[in-house]
Amino acid sequence: QEFVTVLVRDPRTQKEDSWHSYIDYEIFIHTISMCFTRKTSCVRRRFREFVWLRQRLQSNAVLIQLPELPSKTPFFNMNNPHHVDHRRQGLQEFLEKILRDALLLSDSRLHLFLQTQLKPEDMEACVSGQTKYSVADAIHEFASLNRRFPVEDEERKQGKTDGDSDSESSSSRLGPSDDSNSCRCKASPAPEES
Repeated sequence: QEFVTVLVRDPRTQKEDSWHSYIDYEIFIHTISMCFTRKTSCVRRRFREFVWLRQRLQSNAVLIQLPELPSKTPFFNMNNPHHVDHRRQGLQEFLEKILRDALLLSDSRLHLFLQTQLKPEDMEACVSGQTKYSVADAIHEFASLNRRFPVEDEERKQGKTDGDSDSESSSSRLGPSDDSNSCRCKASPAPEES
């Protein structure tokens, strides 16, 4: 039977500039669903990217009532672990509900959101055919640039040299991947904090 496991975890504070910071979250996907190009993937996304995704999905599936995101409150404090974890839980519940809907699963933006680190404007360009790469190309390229899963780490230890592994180059078709945004994914779920 097909399944999609999604985990939203590991909130991290990222500095935008000297005055502004934001929190991003790791989204880990493990699935055997035929809908997904990659069966395991990991990206980092911030709250406003979730807002963008919900708006785009709603505009393409007007007859479906999409689940709500956690409310964006002016009292949200990124230094308060309870606030951050409450938002993390809300984002995970949002994705779990989205991934149960076959119509929403057919939206390419959802797959780019979950399986690449492309920015919203780049996802839009890709979906509308304004890029040299397809949705599947983007997902495959991102996966090859961010191979951090335990199985692949084990392959490297067993004799493959750095020259044999996929590496990122500055001429990547999909743009550079900021290593501070990369995931160190684990194949097993992280224990839930209480």
